[in-house]
Formats: sequence, C-alpha cells, structure tokens
Amino acid sequence: MKENIRHPAVAGTFYPADPNELKTMVDEFISNVPATEDTSVPRAIIAPHAGYIYSGPVAATAYARIIPAHNKFTRVVLLGPSHRVPFRGLAASSASHFSTPLGLIPLDVSGINEICQLPQVQVFDQAHLYEHSLEVHLPFLQTVIDNFSLIPLVVGDSNPEEVSQVLEHFIDDEHTLIVISSDLSHYHDYHTAQQMDRATSQAIEHMDINAIGYEDACGRGPVSGLLTLARHHHFKVKTVDLRNSGDTAGPRDQVVGYGAYVVQ
Repeated sequence: MKENIRHPAVAGTFYPADPNELKTMVDEFISNVPATEDTSVPRAIIAPHAGYIYSGPVAATAYARIIPAHNKFTRVVLLGPSHRVPFRGLAASSASHFSTPLGLIPLDVSGINEICQLPQVQVFDQAHLYEHSLEVHLPFLQTVIDNFSLIPLVVGDSNPEEVSQVLEHFIDDEHTLIVISSDLSHYHDYHTAQQMDRATSQAIEHMDINAIGYEDACGRGPVSGLLTLARHHHFKVKTVDLRNSGDTAGPRDQVVGYGAYVVQ
C-alpha cells in the first residue's frame, strides 16, 4: 500500500522542528513533573494543546502517568476540537501515517474503518490538514509509549452521546489509551481565568457536562463525550494539574487556561 503521510502543520511554531531540540524539550517537561505516590495507569487523559512553552509543562503531568505502561499501550485514540474547518460529526483521516520530527506514526486503518460505519464519523482530510489540537500531542505520545498505532479524530459539531459512542468501541481494550485534547478559558485576566478554570475542573471531576460551556473549554465536545463515557462506566476523573499561560511563559493580563486530568 502506498504511504499517504499527514505532515506536521505546526512544527517550528507550536514546538521545535528540530528532532533533537524537540526530544530534549519533551524529556525536560516530563522529568520536571513531581513524583506521585499514585502509580495507577489512566484509561484516558485530558491534556492541553497550546504552544509547548505555554502548555507543555501541564500536558507533561498527564503524560508522565503513562510511562509505567510504556509497553502496554499499543494504540492511541486521539480526539481534539476543530479550530479551522467547520463540519458536522467527527473527522477521520485517510492517511497511512502521521509524521512528526520524531518520526512516523502508523494509523490503525482497520480501527478507523470500523468506526467509519457510524453515521457521525467520516473521512475528512481537510479537517486534519492544518489542525494543531491533535498534532501537538504526538511528540509526547512518541516519548512515553514504545510503539503504537493511532486513530486521530477531529471533533466538529457533535453531541456528547455521539462522541461517547465512538469511544465505547475502544474502552474495553486495555491496550488502547484515549487522549482528549482541550485548553480551558481563553484571554481573561489571570485571576478571572483561575476562578473559571477551577470551576471547570470541578465540573470535569464531577462529570457534569452541562456545567462546561464552550467559553470554558475549547475541546468541550470531545471532553463531554469522554465524561459521558466515564459516567456510564463509573470511572473516576482526577485533576493532576491546573495552571495557565501566566504561570508558564506569558503575561497575566490575557491568559489561556490549561488543565491535565486522568480517568481511571
């Protein structure tokens, strides 16, 4: 089969394009995560997707929880919101591989074909072409998991039940990790963002999707789908980090919120 590669859209802007610089940066983020007594491995994580200098330290707190299962997970189902292309449902990719400066990631074509039988899932490559919400997670995944195939899904206009139905296909496979990409509040002052993001984190922990608006989390769609699934399966959701760009690398007059969460 001819390789059909989705090439990086934001290497050199959101994260380094040089492989060595990128690996060093991700390794440093992860090594700076404080040790925890909780060594349980999540079934799913929620992590942010901004430029690495802003959100990388927060994303690393979720990815560090995956390291004990570095050779257990062999497939990743990755969902993030669409920032550039409006569409209905969830967009799969026809690519054979996604590329990053750290190498090629094969797509799970059979798994994609399976969920494309659902009416809300379609192959729509335009949604993936310039989308960063999935791409920025890939170098983290390449760092903490030995070898894996990928099911990348950009989430457009869809309801929580439609997203949950897709995730339901994979939740019983202990070798599959689900990753949801979302930032939190956008462009409020530091203290307003802290208040908003704390409330959103409480709603995420309580799986209260009605308390999460689009102004609270740009990935509200995929987040709400995961929380619907988690509630159905009686999982627990825990916040492992909550900061904003004013804490990492930006000014405090207009910040973006970042949270990291594990589902167990």
